[in-house]
This record gives sequence, C-alpha cells and structure tokens, in this order.
Amino acid sequence: MPYRINYLQEAKELLERGDAVQASEKLYKVAEEAVKAMASALGLPEAKEANERGRWTLRLLEGAAARLAETIDKRIYDDWDHACFLHVEDFHEARLGVERVRRRLRYVEELLSIARRVLGEKQRS
Repeated sequence: MPYRINYLQEAKELLERGDAVQASEKLYKVAEEAVKAMASALGLPEAKEANERGRWTLRLLEGAAARLAETIDKRIYDDWDHACFLHVEDFHEARLGVERVRRRLRYVEELLSIARRVLGEKQRS
C-alpha cells in the first residue's frame, strides 16, 4: 500500500516503551489508511465523496468500513471499531494503558492483512 505501513511498527515500539497514547494513534492511522485504500481501490461512493471534498471525514470512513464489511469481509467493521475505540479512549482521553491497547493490536493487524489481500487482488485484476 502506498501509505506509511511503518505506523504499525512504530505503534509496537511505542507500546514497548510504555507510550500507550501515541501507540493508539499510530494504530488508528493504520486502520484509517487501510479503510481509505480499500475504499479508493474499489471505487466506493465514500471514496468518491472524499475525493470531491478533498478530505475524508469520520462519517465517510465509518460508511466505507461498513460497506467494506458488507461486501468484502465482515471482520472489517469490527476491526475498524476497535481502532476507533483506541483513537477516542486512549489518544484523546488517555484511559486505557499499555496492556489494554496491546489487546486491540491484533484487530488492527487483521484489518491491515485484509487490506493487503484486497489491494493485492485488485492489482491482479
């Protein structure tokens, strides 16, 4: 994918250093970029609207994640939801701590894996 995949590695390093807040934001960015990339590659209406507006909004990301879950893999929405939880509850509110963020890491990794599969298939077609 053309965006910063190293956000995931950065998040893991931040967790090792005990910085749950910044790790949460990196994990959210991985999820956000995965949803954007899949939506754009598949030409979803949310991606078209984001392109017209010149930016993505949370409403568009949420809609894209829901649509991707309906059409590609139902896990996408749940994985997205975990990333949003990290964004709000830890990055904005600093309520979770390292262990609770670490428990949600697998959902972001799963979403990234699905995105890589989808984008790989899209490039082959």
